[in-house]
Amino acid sequence: MFNLSRYFSTVSFILIVLAAGVLGPLYQKLSLQQMQDLAEGRNVAMAQVFQNSLRNSLDTLMSDSVGQDVKFLTQSEEARRLHASVLELMRDTSVVRVKIYNRLGSTVFSTDAQQIGESRLDNPDFRAAISGAIASELAHRDSMSSFAGTLSEVDILSSHIPIRAKDNSIEGVFELYQNVTPFVAQLHRNMWLVTGGVALVFAALYFMQFLVVRRAQGILEDQEGRIAAARDTLEIQVAARTDELKRTNTQLEGEIVERRQAQSKLNYLAYHDPLTGLSNRRSFIERLEESLRESARRGERLAVLFIDLDQFKQVNDSLGHGVGDELLVSVAARLSEHVRLIDMLARLGGDEFICLMEGVRSEGDVEILAREIIGAFEFPFKLDDHELFLTASVGICLSPGDGSSVLDLMRNADTAMYRAKGLGRGNFHFYTPEMTRDAQERIRMENLLRRALDNGELRVHLQPQIETKSGRLVGAEALVRWYSPELGLVMPMRFIPLAEDSGLIVGLGNWVLRETCRLVMQWRTSGFELPQVSVNLSVKQLERPEFIEVLSTILDETGMDATSLKLELTESVVMAVGDAFDLLERLRDLGISLSLDDFGTGYSSLSYLKMLPVQQLKIDKSFIDGIGKNSGDEAIIRTVMELARSLDFEVVAEGVETVEQSDFLAALGCEQLQGHLHGKAVAPAEFRARWSVPQ
Repeated sequence: MFNLSRYFSTVSFILIVLAAGVLGPLYQKLSLQQMQDLAEGRNVAMAQVFQNSLRNSLDTLMSDSVGQDVKFLTQSEEARRLHASVLELMRDTSVVRVKIYNRLGSTVFSTDAQQIGESRLDNPDFRAAISGAIASELAHRDSMSSFAGTLSEVDILSSHIPIRAKDNSIEGVFELYQNVTPFVAQLHRNMWLVTGGVALVFAALYFMQFLVVRRAQGILEDQEGRIAAARDTLEIQVAARTDELKRTNTQLEGEIVERRQAQSKLNYLAYHDPLTGLSNRRSFIERLEESLRESARRGERLAVLFIDLDQFKQVNDSLGHGVGDELLVSVAARLSEHVRLIDMLARLGGDEFICLMEGVRSEGDVEILAREIIGAFEFPFKLDDHELFLTASVGICLSPGDGSSVLDLMRNADTAMYRAKGLGRGNFHFYTPEMTRDAQERIRMENLLRRALDNGELRVHLQPQIETKSGRLVGAEALVRWYSPELGLVMPMRFIPLAEDSGLIVGLGNWVLRETCRLVMQWRTSGFELPQVSVNLSVKQLERPEFIEVLSTILDETGMDATSLKLELTESVVMAVGDAFDLLERLRDLGISLSLDDFGTGYSSLSYLKMLPVQQLKIDKSFIDGIGKNSGDEAIIRTVMELARSLDFEVVAEGVETVEQSDFLAALGCEQLQGHLHGKAVAPAEFRARWSVPQ
């Protein structure tokens, strides 16, 4: 008999200990957090009192502190007056120390004069406060100096609080130290009281439940006796029922037939697609394994054709999955009409189908079947009120030449299908070993690129943008370069498309933005002024809902002025982003300039161009190359210049490599030039060395 009382006692004791172990720290954490929030609120209120009372002195101190040494900050008349005023405001409060930092992180005031001049730029609480947040920290100190003397065994809450100017910009940071020892002591006393109360409550509950369990133990013992009697009775009834079943053998045979029918249905479902009725993946794999063995024995070849519908996702997204399922049924029926009875057609899942062709005599036979499959989509599919046009891409591999296992053949056919899809909709392509090597090389490069982002293998190079008339430097375009230990120097044309396809372009693009802004501000601090820098944007970056927030954070972190940043977008990027106009307007509201890159190679639609909030057009290099060689390219450049003047756009010509090209563009009034004539994209150090000399 299961001893309920003993197990209850053990389990309840364990649960009580666990509950006490969880509730105690949780209560302490919540109470401590509440105390910190209250103390932080007092610090914020006190900081506001200081700011309201000492506004003029603070403004004077902030403006005079730039470039001054510690002696000036401690001995100036304004500093002494501010020190006296702060001490007066601190009197009869729990604030024991006050420090003030300017935007550069230097301590420009402290009630402890020895701390004036210290730098807090690397302090995370200071960085949080200079960004507009309030950061607080609770710590216990054995001793601490305050304006009233040395304090021993105290709990101190220090808060970093932004100092805001009249225009709400942050001009510095307050750091207030508040003595919260009484509150912490009271918290510990309350903790002991709560712990004692909880222990009493748990003990009472334990005793009450123990009485209930003892009663339940007695009931269980009574029930055990009744169950034993019922079991004996049941055994007698089972024996009688067994005799009855023997007399009804005919009924049992009927049940066996039903069971066989159910088993047959299960077997069908295990090897067929429930939607289209075609064979499923499991059935196809087993058939392909058997066919490979037979083909090897007979010395014959077979082909695997991987079929993928090109626009099925749009149907599902726009018309719903119900229409999508009906379409798949219709596609399966139409494909079945073009596949020989000796071949096998299966649905792998989604919009993917696969076909096995046995007894292949030549590639021509397989090509005929592939063309018939593609031709099956020549006419539209009519579903109720919808008339849908589809195409399919087909990848083909042959055995034994392209593989001798099920996995190899299906993978290689899939690879060939993607190559066919890359050629355009409604195509087929035979597998070649180069496809696997290309895919492996692509995977290798993608892995190396992921590592490059973490290992600092990327560099930002800059190409100058020159004012046409004066030859003066007016800006630069930031271009990323990859220095791989395995691959050497990798140019953007090799790894940018890979980054786009793999999704790495978002992290890569954000890194280029942050690194470029950091570099420009570093130059500006050291005395080299780059008027404006251009950074290219990807459609994947613009599609992210948090892009504006990320960009604003980068500007805040680096201190970059938004007016010094120009973002370059291609026409295809603009057209690919939903609500592009609203997004570009938000970028313009930040003060960022916008440039339409590779103009003339994309849509070039006046209906949307006149509505775009851009300020600059960049004439593509392909047109610049035609100057002096192709009158058509020259005519396009003239047209772009006239269009830009009518829409009040600035024009930059990229890819300018000869004086002839420069003179032609200058005569048309092109404002800026970019290209090898004035400088290639080079590393930052080389760029600065070249352009820091007055031109």
